[in-house]
Amino acid sequence: MSESYTGGCACGAIRYDVSGEPAVMVECQCRQCQRDSGTGHQSHLTFVAAEVKLHGAASHWQTVGDGGTVKRRGFCPTCGSSVYLTFPDMPEVFIVTPASLDDPSRYSPQLVSWTTAGHAWDYLDPALPKFDKMPAR
Repeated sequence: MSESYTGGCACGAIRYDVSGEPAVMVECQCRQCQRDSGTGHQSHLTFVAAEVKLHGAASHWQTVGDGGTVKRRGFCPTCGSSVYLTFPDMPEVFIVTPASLDDPSRYSPQLVSWTTAGHAWDYLDPALPKFDKMPAR
């Protein structure tokens, strides 16, 4: 069994512990991720059917992504840090942002999604596979 992924918000009010390995690590350039991150993309560690332990009470807001997927973002009501993302229609999926990890060096992006919404000024590793939208599961 690998070491779990732990992390939380900037002030420590929300903590998580995810057992298992990410199914994929993604740089997403969709407009919703741009808005949420305040830059050209948002990075995600996507876990599927992993054991997730959450401590602390997150606030949530919901939006619809470029592909029509309903996204529910969890953030700290005290410090405002974006901590995780879930999909009401896919309850087995749990996504964390690498900056929220206790050890962010565990993040290693594997692909870039939604390049159709990307910007020339948002430089990402040219060696990463790139997809116009979200690749099929």
